[in-house]
Amino acid sequence: MPAMRILVTGPPGVGKTTLVRRVLELLPGVRAAGFYTREVRAWSGRTGFRVIALDGRAGWLASAGGAGEAKVGRYGVHVAEFEAVALPALQLRSDADLLVLDEIGKMECLSPAFVAAARRALAADLALLGTVAKAGGGFIAEAKRAPGVELMELTVANRGAMPGLIAARLRSGAIADRPER
Repeated sequence: MPAMRILVTGPPGVGKTTLVRRVLELLPGVRAAGFYTREVRAWSGRTGFRVIALDGRAGWLASAGGAGEAKVGRYGVHVAEFEAVALPALQLRSDADLLVLDEIGKMECLSPAFVAAARRALAADLALLGTVAKAGGGFIAEAKRAPGVELMELTVANRGAMPGLIAARLRSGAIADRPER
């Protein structure tokens, strides 16, 4: 059975990262590698985004106010810091059952090295759970059309049931077929 590759899309703020973290909680014993992103909030609202590898390493993806190597809206994107955390986390490993890639979005795609690593991940024979921006061209659109990728849309109406559905599919699919090491 080919590796299951699920990409979840939806509007900003619908809960894509929360879904990824919940799916991981529902898969105890599954050896996962990869990363997720997390909003950073202060009393004034969202101030940036952190990238957090599943092994605990973390760094800045973007911060409000412009400090960074590139800009997306009001955020300065810290490409080098993002790459230092995300690229090692996306290395294909024989001891992993599942690769987590949260997210394929405008900020992340400012890194050609990330795009190359994400392409390898999408083509690998390893179960993948990722998120992808709802809108966007370039690699965002390419990822949605990648062979073997199942695109699922997260909405306010389905977000309660979606983590259980995805966890069950991953558990009964490619993860169950991985040999024990």
